[in-house]
Amino acid sequence: MSETQIDRSKTALVVIDLQKGITSMPVFPRSSADVVANAARLAKAFRENGMPVFLVRVMPVPPLGLRPETDGQQMQRGEMPADWAEIVGEMGPEPGDVVITKRQWGAFYGTELEMQLRRRGITAIVLCGISTNVGVESTARFAYEYGFSQLFAEDAMAARSQEEHDFTVKTTFPRIGKVRSTAELLAAISRNWSGQ
Repeated sequence: MSETQIDRSKTALVVIDLQKGITSMPVFPRSSADVVANAARLAKAFRENGMPVFLVRVMPVPPLGLRPETDGQQMQRGEMPADWAEIVGEMGPEPGDVVITKRQWGAFYGTELEMQLRRRGITAIVLCGISTNVGVESTARFAYEYGFSQLFAEDAMAARSQEEHDFTVKTTFPRIGKVRSTAELLAAISRNWSGQ
């Protein structure tokens, strides 16, 4: 594995769905609290180094029959608490953070995420959040197609099962980016590689 390189002038952190309604569900291979703690460490380092932090949250789509039928298990949503879509306090938002609200799995579709990244001259993103194989993976696939370099903070994400997390981390992510630990990413930020 080559040394991890992060150009602080061209890299943003994109945090997926670390909100009260999502982090209250059981996840694997680590708890939501551990995911949030690692994501918060990354966000702190990004902010301290003047690097953009994007906090993505999902708002549920009203049940209007607009979703196609599937064979997969659908989330059953009854009456949701008023704070379901609130970003967890440990993540902020802090002044300067960009909050992106999505209504699909991925953070690019139907949002201003790509425009906000491009306006800041961002060419690389660090991705983390819940869940690994849904919101994070969907965002990562779009990011790859849009030409963004990607680093995945493996210990700052989790899924509904160990198997779902492992498959995405071991099979999908290495094809579209680099999988690293929070500690490796923090060390790379402190080194500030520049490709110029």
